[in-house]
Amino acid sequence: MNIYIRNIDFKVTDQQLNDLFATCGAVQSAKVIRDKFTGRSKGFGFVEMPDDQEAEKAIASLNGYVLNNRPIEVSQARPREDRGNYSGSGHRR
Repeated sequence: MNIYIRNIDFKVTDQQLNDLFATCGAVQSAKVIRDKFTGRSKGFGFVEMPDDQEAEKAIASLNGYVLNNRPIEVSQARPREDRGNYSGSGHRR
């Protein structure tokens, strides 16, 4: 199950996120999303847990958990919506 975490402190690393969620079960991957130009955290991330029961446990127990003085919000990640095959500003000529 893919888990979405928001309100992450900007100093939290992928490893810290991994270690926190590993207290609830096996973690396949943990990623804090960063700006591709500055490398600065965007304040959210994703954790992939292969076992759905462990993922549900993580969501229930870690939602509201205070990490680096900030309460994180944890929920099941929703699939990205298909935004079509558009490019540019959308203006047609």
